[in-house]
Amino acid sequence: MIKKISHIAIAVKNIEEVRNFYEEILGLRIEKIEEIPERKVKVAFIPIGETRIELVEPMSDDSPVKKFLEERGGGIHHISFEVKEIEKEIIRLKEKGIRLTSEKPERGAEGNLVCFIHPKSTYGVLIELNEKRE
Repeated sequence: MIKKISHIAIAVKNIEEVRNFYEEILGLRIEKIEEIPERKVKVAFIPIGETRIELVEPMSDDSPVKKFLEERGGGIHHISFEVKEIEKEIIRLKEKGIRLTSEKPERGAEGNLVCFIHPKSTYGVLIELNEKRE
């Protein structure tokens, strides 16, 4: 079951290049930056009320985010929904014929478990399911 929007991810070539816009122009603050080597990205979280903006920067030439930037340029990459039990959500979605990018949850930022619903099943939007680990 979806609990809330966890974050909206924005693909950027370089977090430091866009930092000034979010902090100086919009008056928001990056709360933390984290590298996720297994996903080949660096992320920066910007809190806004109950949700956050996640800036996503590729860490290597074979990063899926690098490919996204080359094909589409910077912009919204995915919407993340916080879920209570990700494994049950994956089973439920597969039973309904929904295509996922992986069969099992993987480690995401902050040690959370994540899984992505393929855009071909969501009318063009990459959706992340995110189970918060506390």
